[in-house]
Amino acid sequence: MSEAPKEKKSVYREADALARNILSRIARTALTVGGLILVIAGVVIAPLPGPLGLPLTVVGLMMVLRGSFRAKREFIRFQNRYPRFVRPFRRLLRRDPEIIPFAWQQSLRIERLILPKRFRFLVKSRKKAKGRRTAAA
Repeated sequence: MSEAPKEKKSVYREADALARNILSRIARTALTVGGLILVIAGVVIAPLPGPLGLPLTVVGLMMVLRGSFRAKREFIRFQNRYPRFVRPFRRLLRRDPEIIPFAWQQSLRIERLILPKRFRFLVKSRKKAKGRRTAAA
């Protein structure tokens, strides 16, 4: 005859709650410091060729916002004050960010900012490529 396994009863201990509290504070602090290091590294790397600076900055910002309540409040204040500047970061901070459409829109914005209208080529090249796809199908 087999006996039913005995259920384990969890006992609430104040020492366990204190240990969890201390460990969670240490983890939040480590997350915030690691995020700050990534943000600084992303800002330093951003002027270099290649797209590594922005993703590194966004990952660091995500870490900082997860670990610090004060940073969350400041980010929301900054977002309310400068919504057009923060909107791209907010799009990348979503749970499932759409990276390709984001990169496309940012490249269009940069092209519009830098080049005069007659030298812009991204929209024209996309329309040409789209026309070739529909003609081939």
